[in-house]
Amino acid sequence: MNGPPASGAPAGGAPASPPPPDDPAGGGFPLGTGGRTVPAEWIDYNGHMMDAYYFAAFTEATEALLDHVGLGAAYRAETGCGIYTAEAHLCFAGSVAAGERLRYSSQLLGCDSKRLHVFHRMTCEPGGQEVATIELMFLHVDLAVQRVTAIPPAHRRAAITLAAEHAALPVPTGAGRAIAMARQHHR
Repeated sequence: MNGPPASGAPAGGAPASPPPPDDPAGGGFPLGTGGRTVPAEWIDYNGHMMDAYYFAAFTEATEALLDHVGLGAAYRAETGCGIYTAEAHLCFAGSVAAGERLRYSSQLLGCDSKRLHVFHRMTCEPGGQEVATIELMFLHVDLAVQRVTAIPPAHRRAAITLAAEHAALPVPTGAGRAIAMARQHHR
């Protein structure tokens, strides 16, 4: 996956400043996980960013988060294990056009020995208007046998620490959301 450079600078530009907290009175921030300028080839015939590229952009945020907690590409190369997406819930809140500057922030809602529960936000600069969110469940997989396995405790420490820090933040609006339609009885 293509993500932000290892230097910490997001793809497509200078490092983003920390995003504002969900609750201006609260303490702490979600983790800034990069950003980019939207390329023209990501735009559909309606003049808006295509759905698939929201996932591509959020993949950049995921790669930055995984690098931050030591479970990114270097971890995979060292251990032969990686992080797989088991479930994703993408919500659109606004349109994005070519040339707009995106910024990503991420909140680790929880982790255990085999899973990471993550919530990413995408905003447009300037102004910080939220344009999309995605909630993800990741699994730790031994790539040789393609089986879910426990993250070694030494490699899990950074994720546990970040999850504990983020536990003090408000739960993001939309986290745990489900898609449903009220059932209608047809006669």
